[in-house]
Amino acid sequence: MRPKTTLKILDNLESYLCQILLVFFVCLLFLQIVLRIVFSAMHSLSQHFAFLVHYPLPASIPWGEELSRFAFVWFVFLGATYAARLAAHNRVTFQFKIFPKIVGDLSTLLSDIVWVVFNCTMIYYSISVIKEGFQYPEYSPTLDWLMAYIFLIFPIAFSLMTIRIIQVNIMKYVFKIEIADVDKVDTGNPDDEAPESGVKS
Repeated sequence: MRPKTTLKILDNLESYLCQILLVFFVCLLFLQIVLRIVFSAMHSLSQHFAFLVHYPLPASIPWGEELSRFAFVWFVFLGATYAARLAAHNRVTFQFKIFPKIVGDLSTLLSDIVWVVFNCTMIYYSISVIKEGFQYPEYSPTLDWLMAYIFLIFPIAFSLMTIRIIQVNIMKYVFKIEIADVDKVDTGNPDDEAPESGVKS
């Protein structure tokens, strides 16, 4: 694999994982709905056709909703890290327009430092919770999975988020790469600059 391709995959890693998780839990929930509809129809038909009683269908997959819930939680946290990569987290920045650009840059940098400190605090305490989860095991009701493994998303997500915040700031202030506005509407006009991976150079 070429270095450029590898870097592109790493730069969009959270995006790819989010896409996989989204497809997975949406398909799982869709299957649950289909099974309930089919089960309900078969149950109604079995009152008129006795032979259908001998072919029972499951009303749903017992572990399906729990697994989709876990996938959704991982999807949300990985999505937050990808939003950090795109510099797409909500910020109130309109007040900086009346000040010189350096005031906005310094304020944004200061807020990012506070954000990194918060992330490090969350990493520290989430690791403590996970250690406690291994010492005093708690299992999920249906899948019987150790919940400490599910909670691993917390240190993983906050660590990745910290890396992405540092990456974005290096891109902005060291390499002078302008971060594209992800909320910018694509008008279809080729003259308009469209964000590419959250960055425009």
